Amino acid sequence: MTLQISASGKTADYENFRQQIRATVDEAIRPHAERIDREKVFPKENLQALADAGWNSLLIPREYDGLGADYTAFAIAAEEIGRGCPSTSLIYVMHVGAAQTIVYYGTEEQKQRWLKPVRRGAIGTHSMSEKATGGHTWFNLSEAERDGDDYILNLEKSFTTSGGYADFYILQTRTPGAEKSTDLSYFIVDGKHPGITAGPWEALGVRGNQSGPLKLDRVPVPRRDLLGEENKAVEIALNGVDPLYLLGIGSAWLGVAEEALTQALKHARRTVHRDFNRSLTDYQAIRQELAKARILIDSVRPWQLQLAAGLNVLEAEGRPLGELWYEGTKFKIHATEAAIKVAEIALNVTGGYGYKKGPIERLYRDVRAGFALTPSNIVAREIVGKNLVELPSELWVQGGD
Repeated sequence: MTLQISASGKTADYENFRQQIRATVDEAIRPHAERIDREKVFPKENLQALADAGWNSLLIPREYDGLGADYTAFAIAAEEIGRGCPSTSLIYVMHVGAAQTIVYYGTEEQKQRWLKPVRRGAIGTHSMSEKATGGHTWFNLSEAERDGDDYILNLEKSFTTSGGYADFYILQTRTPGAEKSTDLSYFIVDGKHPGITAGPWEALGVRGNQSGPLKLDRVPVPRRDLLGEENKAVEIALNGVDPLYLLGIGSAWLGVAEEALTQALKHARRTVHRDFNRSLTDYQAIRQELAKARILIDSVRPWQLQLAAGLNVLEAEGRPLGELWYEGTKFKIHATEAAIKVAEIALNVTGGYGYKKGPIERLYRDVRAGFALTPSNIVAREIVGKNLVELPSELWVQGGD
């Protein structure tokens, strides 16, 4: 299916836009979700279907073969993909964030070389966290080596979505001479280099996203693939890709919540207790639980659309997206935790059916990842709390408190 985008690149009819992506998801993504989970396979066919329809290049400007759509369209896309396959939605959000980092801060040569292949199916991702600093991704202890004007990367990252499958990584590390652990630099790393190896991904849920460790064994990176300037990665992230990522993760998990409720309603309506000739929906206790789930979901959606609209305004006015960084962090916390509660309700109201291996059991496992995704909700809530009481954030104080 081909996307219908206005000549300006912006999408006015968002409901029509939603129906387009939903059709793609129902046809090409949802049918593979159970197999992806069961076999723990990377969803190559899902991602190619998204590329063929244009969704992988949704935010990329048209001059680089993208669709030039806006953040509201991106939020809708992430949500609908989340309904069909949480593993694919996580890969998708990380991919869009990686591509947009190049859109925001790449040179013209970098944009031509790395963005144009996206329309044909190339996948990007971010590689941030390290075992020594955990979820504090704004601190890294690894360091690139200099090789004349170029660099050599000899390091290991602990969690990298699409590890071993990405065509390019936006990888952060220190460079020689960096004074602080937060003096990080971004590099665009060719994912096909033989010095890159990905470790196995064995996890409770989102089993297809392959977020295992990533090792780089003396991988050369030419200076032309330094993204922006040295020591600017944290600044680039906060003012560019992080708000987009937070909107995307919250939106994807809103989609997971919607799917969990849909599955629960489907089961409740069709399940009849023959002793009383009553369906599950005839029980007040069941209806109360389903109502809780609906209210939770409805508390997320207005926030999602408001955040997306705010990012649209900032971009149109040429202001840094980081102005909504704290708002995005709060949204990510609320959206992922609401989704976890909805999935739990779906499991509870469906009883043994939901508990056995199947869509509700899978969604219950998948949705738990939202709490741990960077920034984990424990870390994120502390960041928000410190900002609330006007204490310096861990983002700027080495060693936290």
